[in-house]
Amino acid sequence: MENRYGKLASWVYHLDKPIGRSFGDIEFYRDRLQNYSGPILEPAVGNGRVFIPLLEAGFQLEGFDASEDMLDYCRRECAARQLSPSLTCQTFSDFQATTTFDAIIMPAGSFQLVTQAKAAQDLLRKFHDLLAPGGSLILDIDHMKGLLEPSGAMRRWQVNERELLTLTSSSPEVDYANQTSFSCLRYEHWKDGALLTTEVDFFNLRWWGINELCLALKEAGFDNIEISGGYQHGKPPSNEDLIFSFEAQRRPSTNS
Repeated sequence: MENRYGKLASWVYHLDKPIGRSFGDIEFYRDRLQNYSGPILEPAVGNGRVFIPLLEAGFQLEGFDASEDMLDYCRRECAARQLSPSLTCQTFSDFQATTTFDAIIMPAGSFQLVTQAKAAQDLLRKFHDLLAPGGSLILDIDHMKGLLEPSGAMRRWQVNERELLTLTSSSPEVDYANQTSFSCLRYEHWKDGALLTTEVDFFNLRWWGINELCLALKEAGFDNIEISGGYQHGKPPSNEDLIFSFEAQRRPSTNS
């Protein structure tokens, strides 16, 4: 089951995580990409929270997402800034690219949206094959503690004086054997105290061990794997870090 990010989910995401809002990731990726002048791919680009600031910094990015509703926000925000990148609606399992990339980036734990182990391994191989020799894959995973904590709380966003959006999350159902969590998310749009629209999404995530993901990257053909904690390059991961970042390289070509 894929996370679908429908109209209300995308609206809430855009209000909660507007373009340019950084958790340290925008600065981290901008720094790590500074030596790449060629094409860069962001899968699961979402509303463009990270994508657009990197475009504005001069990087040559293109992206895709499985949600047309999320892409609508990204396209509108790009147009407002006179940016016209390539953005397509594709899923992880069926996406196609016509070029090779200097780098592929997956900020904010997007890689964990792939919940089947084999599908995740296949995706890593596809990323490897899409990179130019010497190119890098940079991706984040969340600390597993954050994925397993009980929830159930309601959050709300005041759209204007008359309209309100709410999100109620169930506590995650955890499948420890398959390293996945499943939550039910209920989005509601209210106006003048009356409920206008309800949307229920099912949210699935997979968690990874640090060594496990290193082995998966090596199995996919990657080399020179670096792991950083808390969006501080070179800082060894620790229990206090909420995010771990992996940077892995496709081997440079060798002249015979």
